[in-house]
Amino acid sequence: MKIEKRFLTEFNRCYAANHLSVDARTRILLATEGEGACKAWTGPDYSESHNVWEGPGGTMSIVPIPGTNGEFLAVQKFFKMFQWEEAKVVHVKPRADGGYDVTDILALPYIHRFDLLTVGGRHYFIGCTLATKKESKEDWSNPGKIWVGEYTGPGPLQVRALKEGLTQNHGYDRLTVDGRMSGLVTCREGAFEVTPPQTPGADWQVEQFMDWPISDISTIDIDGDGELEFATIEPFHGEYFRVYKKIDGKFVRIFEHPEVTEFYHVVVGATLAGTPVFIGGCRRGKQQLFYVKANQAAPLALEAVVIEEGVGPSNVHVINEAGRDIIVAANREKGEAALYFITPD
Repeated sequence: MKIEKRFLTEFNRCYAANHLSVDARTRILLATEGEGACKAWTGPDYSESHNVWEGPGGTMSIVPIPGTNGEFLAVQKFFKMFQWEEAKVVHVKPRADGGYDVTDILALPYIHRFDLLTVGGRHYFIGCTLATKKESKEDWSNPGKIWVGEYTGPGPLQVRALKEGLTQNHGYDRLTVDGRMSGLVTCREGAFEVTPPQTPGADWQVEQFMDWPISDISTIDIDGDGELEFATIEPFHGEYFRVYKKIDGKFVRIFEHPEVTEFYHVVVGATLAGTPVFIGGCRRGKQQLFYVKANQAAPLALEAVVIEEGVGPSNVHVINEAGRDIIVAANREKGEAALYFITPD
């Protein structure tokens, strides 16, 4: 595959990335975890940007609302390393004049990742708090929780704690299998699959499927055998990027990135130029953005390919367009927002 980078802008502590559709045009969003802006670029050329908001910042996650014209939810005020008591979720709606209406809908200290899972036209909110209270950066004595509720519109969102006792509750990924959505939540205690009610009034389901410390996780069928593989970062903000395959009912590690260094932070299962891959990134060491693919010449063999060094991505998001794919990269350590356009050779 051919990869071409486009620098978008200098962006201090660039962190959250996603895309949505406004008036049938793709709009890319990138936001800072520091004090500052959320910025947007509109396709197909993504050449000019505008501010969604100038502040306050502290944005960990951005999630489009299905069935709307570019409305989305986002975290704000998740600041610094332990001062997150004011963290909240906001509803954002594009206006016809080019501006945005931003409305607080949920105050939830320490909210880090969240999502909307859709079942039969109903949207269920799942939110993950990194901790419940922290006295210092190193204090993990008050574990985080999984919070859930039904999202019914832009008004106040009501949530309840579904599961408690999740230390360093950092990772989240959406899993869709045969049209059925669930959320994968990771923490020091392991990995959990969280499934929303499948009929109105039914219960949420929580099932643990890994039992060792995991910072982040993603899935894809990387070798084309019809079964999902799981890529992880271990442990919290950890030094290992690994891939697991379930063999005879047990998870077997089939790949570990050759660079062992702290602060791996990106793990995304995606398709690039028709090839299933895991995209990874690390904020220390060589600060690589890379992808992992299957080596078709050797069963269960995976190989890592460097996209760029010295960028230190915090998060990436993939858009699959006709004739090309786009990696939207929050290259935090380099202080930039960037796009990587992928086309077949």
